[in-house]
Amino acid sequence: MSTPTLAHDAPPAAAAAPGRRHRSATRRLVTAELRLLLRDPMTLTFVLVFPVVTMLIIGGSFGTEPDDAFPVNPSHWYVASYLTVVIGATGLIMLPVHIASYRERGVLRRLAASGFPRWSFALAQLVVGLVAIAVAGSLLLAVAAPVYGVPDVEQPVRAALGVLAGSVAFVSLGVLLGTLLPSARAAQAIGLLLFFPSFLLGVGGPPPAVMSPALRSLSDWLPLALANEAIRQPWLGLGNATGTLAVVAGLALVTTALAARRTAL
Repeated sequence: MSTPTLAHDAPPAAAAAPGRRHRSATRRLVTAELRLLLRDPMTLTFVLVFPVVTMLIIGGSFGTEPDDAFPVNPSHWYVASYLTVVIGATGLIMLPVHIASYRERGVLRRLAASGFPRWSFALAQLVVGLVAIAVAGSLLLAVAAPVYGVPDVEQPVRAALGVLAGSVAFVSLGVLLGTLLPSARAAQAIGLLLFFPSFLLGVGGPPPAVMSPALRSLSDWLPLALANEAIRQPWLGLGNATGTLAVVAGLALVTTALAARRTAL
């Protein structure tokens, strides 16, 4: 990624109104980050392409009839699940690599020297992450619709809350990881190490019914699996997921607070 262009000169009126100056700086930073998002091959691969391709492959592998392993149409099971894959790819791979590369090149120091408040960077990354999830999730559903069909949302409010809580939790986690890891290469390695076990055991792999008891117990406690249950259960009418949603919301609060604390240093 290239570094966003920063304006160093501010009109005299801006000096008398730091609040307006900070809001303007934050808007410019968000705009630049969204523009850079379209040029990032990591985004195009792991956030846009990977969930769609794997959903198309595995979604058609188990037929369309419910059975002992799938309480609903297996294709619909995976369509609902792969929205969480988008969330995980954004928070565990895209954002940590992007932010760690900024730290590695000294971009964050230059942003601070140019008058950008540190919290504006965290806010910009939150917006970028949520936009990436919205765009990639919409693409996923658009591709799934003519192939497998998009399942009806049985409890739309709870499902929407699950998507929101899961997205905020993993975007904030991505910001936190990016500010902690020393380089883009380290962020990529750690991100992949965190993403693929969660993806295979908790979201896009085999159904829990065919896993061994040990793997099933492990998958029950994976954060990405919890986010998936908070979305999939109310979406497919498998339960209200009240407890799981509360856990994911709590995780969102914790990761957001830690990310904000870290970017304020």
